[in-house]
Amino acid sequence: MPDGPENERPEPLELKLPSDFKAMVLVGIFSLLFLYALYLTGEVLVPVIIAFLLKMVLQPATEMLVGFHVPRFVAALLVVGVLLGGVAGMGAYLAGPTAGWLSDVPKNIAKVERHFDGISAFARDIRQASKDVEKLGDDASTPAVAVKGPPLSTFLFSGTRALVTGLLTVVLLLFFLLVSGNSFLRRIVEILPTLHDKKQAVEIINEIQRTIAVYLGTVTMMNLAVGVLTGITAYLCGLPDPVLWGSAAFLLNYIPILGPIAAAVLLALVGLTIFDEAWPALLPVAIFMVIHLAEADAITPMLLARRFTLNPVVVILALIFWYWMWGVPGALLAVPMVATFKIICDRVAGLRALGHFLGTEPRDMRRLFARAVSRGGES
Repeated sequence: MPDGPENERPEPLELKLPSDFKAMVLVGIFSLLFLYALYLTGEVLVPVIIAFLLKMVLQPATEMLVGFHVPRFVAALLVVGVLLGGVAGMGAYLAGPTAGWLSDVPKNIAKVERHFDGISAFARDIRQASKDVEKLGDDASTPAVAVKGPPLSTFLFSGTRALVTGLLTVVLLLFFLLVSGNSFLRRIVEILPTLHDKKQAVEIINEIQRTIAVYLGTVTMMNLAVGVLTGITAYLCGLPDPVLWGSAAFLLNYIPILGPIAAAVLLALVGLTIFDEAWPALLPVAIFMVIHLAEADAITPMLLARRFTLNPVVVILALIFWYWMWGVPGALLAVPMVATFKIICDRVAGLRALGHFLGTEPRDMRRLFARAVSRGGES
């Protein structure tokens, strides 16, 4: 069929790169200062970001209760109460098994070392040789200096206090965000100067809410399925406390790539402490990897293909960078933050090239690239 005007596909938008060198330098300096500010204020910003993400996920439940003529204040209180009840119940149920395994860490390490006697002996030889070298380099006339740091209780108290403060911040901010509904975002839109800016801001906000809510909801359901299957696998393979390992797989699966690796290592260590032979010890790990590959490479990409297309290399770099910035919370928030940034770049004309770099390569962009290469060859 000949190509006619009605059959011609529109050319994709050209991705214009910035050409003003001074503007690029200023943007680079501002970005470095902004990242440094994020690094310094991470203890405050992480709970705020978590509260906003939870608000996107829990807002539909709040609106459903409001639709049944429940006052918004009571609806938000019920939603937050159910969330806190679930987290508290899960923590109380898992506290006993977790404390038991932590108390048996020295004994379990000794069991694991028996599986690697040859490697352990080699490591001990290396360690002893390094100590001998240090002794040779010590000066007998140099007085010994003892460096005494703060006690362990200080670190534990500090960590517990930061955790409790972060949880209170998340809960309070989440509650007021659910009570306010969309009024907070509406105020942001109202202060923009032009109608075009207002429409663009509404489109960006709605797209971010839809995308992040679908992503977090889908990932939570898939992580729950992975956790349940991992718990069943641990039970069938004879591991004690299968609910604990299923819950660990559920939580760790929120961190792409690194989380499943940590879960596999954890299952391997548990298996090595229980079984004397290698194959029953590593069988739970093998089954878990099959479950993870089916979830990560087939099911979840199929469910998120149309809404969530990020470059895998960008995801890995984001995980490394945000883990360096904010630790484990940064790794948990890395993918939602990159997705939010990509949505903003796709909607702003001057940032579309950066948005294209962050995403995967769609079909129309592949056609554009092939056309550009063919034109270059013809010239």
